[in-house]
Amino acid sequence: MAIDALGFLAEDADRLSRFLALSGLGPDNLRQAAAEPGFLLAVLDHLAGDERLLIAFAEARGIAPDRVAAARERLAGRPSSLNS
Repeated sequence: MAIDALGFLAEDADRLSRFLALSGLGPDNLRQAAAEPGFLLAVLDHLAGDERLLIAFAEARGIAPDRVAAARERLAGRPSSLNS
């Protein structure tokens, strides 16, 4: 889901620019950062931190918004009480 979320951000220049600005990344080091542990967790954190963006992602992908939180918890290594 985190990779899909990154793709969702990249589909729109404004969404991607905001993510890059808030994360301190730039187009030149995004690929390198994506290989780092925790990067995908940061992508899900970014979505979860902006309700409007979270809802837009969930609607675009046809999923319930709480599945993003569940995926974030699994990625962080914490069990989730939500079913996949």
